[in-house]
Order: sequence, then structure tokens, then C-alpha cells
Amino acid sequence: MIQANKERINVAESIADAVARTDVTFVVVPTPSDVTGGFSVQYAEEAFRDLGAALAKKNDYHLVVMTSTVLPGATRAHLLRALEDQSGLRCGPDFGLCYSPEFIALGSVIRDFLNPDFLLIGEFDERSGSILESFYKTVTSNGAPAARMSIENAELAKVSLNAYVTMKITFANMLAKLCERIPNGDVDAVTGALGLDKRIGRHYLVGGLGFGGPCFPRDNVALAAFADSIGVDVPLARATHDANLRIPQELVSASALERRKVAVLGISYKVGSHVIEESQGLAIARYCAHHANEVALFDPLMREMQLVVERPSRVAVSLEDAVPDADIVIVANRDPFFNGLPSILAALSRPVTVIDVWRTFRSDLNQCAHVTYRATGVGYATTTSPATRNVRAASRS
Repeated sequence: MIQANKERINVAESIADAVARTDVTFVVVPTPSDVTGGFSVQYAEEAFRDLGAALAKKNDYHLVVMTSTVLPGATRAHLLRALEDQSGLRCGPDFGLCYSPEFIALGSVIRDFLNPDFLLIGEFDERSGSILESFYKTVTSNGAPAARMSIENAELAKVSLNAYVTMKITFANMLAKLCERIPNGDVDAVTGALGLDKRIGRHYLVGGLGFGGPCFPRDNVALAAFADSIGVDVPLARATHDANLRIPQELVSASALERRKVAVLGISYKVGSHVIEESQGLAIARYCAHHANEVALFDPLMREMQLVVERPSRVAVSLEDAVPDADIVIVANRDPFFNGLPSILAALSRPVTVIDVWRTFRSDLNQCAHVTYRATGVGYATTTSPATRNVRAASRS
């Protein structure tokens, strides 16, 4: 895309230069979590002060769009004030302001930006919102509807959307726990049925590991912090966050790890990404390292990861390096790179336990004589004798 549009792309030497030559400015700066769990607008305020100084030198109407995630009230109370103080202008007649966050995922940023489910536009006034909606319509590919509202409502909509998705993930993980304890339990059958109801839908309703990455975990915490600041109790957001933190240690008991060698496959927080921020796979590896003799970590993108491990952990260079010495193999994500695992295990002549979080290898490993196969979210078969029933399929408790 850069190559196709290189004649239309310019790099400005300063914010003032950029504002002078354009009609719309999008501010996409970090809003890291602060000590309360909310979002800091320190970097955003710095950017908006510079933008305000640039607007003071411009005669034409200019639209400023805040894109980074913030909590309700931040844009109007902090960022708008910085623009007006530095420019000497008034929002509305002199310049426009919107809050319009992106709904994109790492690994599919371009596709998600061009094909959004909807356009979320928090507008200072109708003029600001109309200009931004018109711009989006010329850029996006799928004719997505625009949800236009006040800036504060849009700020809340952004953070609450992520909180709702994480709640849905956690609900599916709860169902997985239940299915492990009942005869013939199968979380995929249960969530597949629930997903057919149009009120629920299938997306994110898959029992397995919890959520990770740079956005989902912190958004629940931030929503709870914001609720505290205005005197509202939100136990659902807190429960979702707490349940997510417990998953790594519930996956396999400490006693099962003693004097064992463990291989954890899948260290990034999602398939196809080298990002390890709030990664459940990494949390599992760290938990195992406290109880096992050795933990081998492997991910196809390991070389791109900024990862430092301490003994007894080691970074494996390949699937073949990670698996053969392991007593327990934990498959933490569904990367196609791991499809060679069954053949590697078949060549072993000693017992090995496989904990398959996403049930990827049910048909491949369930009948392998020397492999004890445990799938998260799958209960015991009623045809199995009581002595060999795997009631706790993934050793969660």
C-alpha cells in the first residue's frame, strides 16, 4: 500500500508543518496505564499542546481527531483545553474535534481499518462529525455504518466494547471448566450451539486460554478504575479480570509439574504475532518454571520476541528441540506451525502428557498409546472405565 501511494505520502518536519498542509490530524500516541489502572494522557496532552500552537498559525478550519484509547471525560477535560489554551481559538467555530478510536487487531491492522464493523465517532459538534464521517467513507471499503455521539459516549463505548468481549471469552472458559467435569462434556458443542443464537453470536465464544495482548487486559482494569472514580461498583469487570489471571495456574497443578520437564508451545499472545504483552502462554511458562525441573519455550516467532528467560527455563530453537525431552507438552495456541507435533510424539518410545488448550489434536493424539492426551473443555467418555476416567481433563483444579 505504501508503494502504491508513495507519491501521495509526505513526511513533515514538524507538527506545525503537518497542520499547515493538511485538513485533518489524527493523534495516535501511547496512553499507558497509570498507577490507578486508568489511562495516562500525558503523551496526548503534549501532542495536543503542540497542535494548539500550530493551529494558532493557521487561518483555515482544521479537524483534530483523538484516536488513542482514553477514559470518558479525558478528551474534553484535558485535550480540548490544551488545544484552546495554546491556540487562543475556540472549538466549534475555529476548529473541530472528534474522538474516534480504531478497532484493529495486531496482525490484521490494514484489513480491519479498511473493513470496520462500524465507525465510532465522538463529535464535539455536528460539523466535526460530518467531516470525519465523510473522510472515513472515502477510505474504508465496506460502507460500514457510522455511530455518531458525544465524545464522552464514544470514549465509554470504546473501552466497554473490549470489556464485553473479554467477558464473553471468560464465559466460554467457564463453560470449558464445566464440560471437563461432566460425562461426554465438549465445550465446542456447547458454545457452537450458543453461537447460533443471534443474540449471542459465535465470535470469541471459544473455551480455551484467556485473553492477552496490549489492549484487552488493561481495558477491564481501566473500566473498573474509572467506575471507582465516579462512585460506581462494577463487579463484573473485576471478576472477568480476576478469572483471567487464574487460568495459567489452573491449567496444570503444581504437583503434576514436580521433577518434570515441560515444553510450552506458543509464547506470543496470539497466533502470527511476536507480541508477548500479557501473553497467557508466557504466563503458563513462568508458572511452570516455579515447579518443574526444566521448561522449554518455543514459538515460531521467537527470534522476534524481546524475551529474557531465567533458569530453569530455556528457549528452544525448534519444535524438535522443545518436545523430545519433555514429560509434559502444553500447546498454548493454534499456530499451524505446530501441526508437526503428532509425528514427533509418535516417534517417541516413552510416556508423555499433552495438554492441548484449543483441542487442535483431538483426532491425532487421542489414540496414541504412549501419549496421555488432555484437552481443555472436554470431559470423560461414559464408555471409559471409572479407574481411567479423566475427570479433570486439563488439571485445572
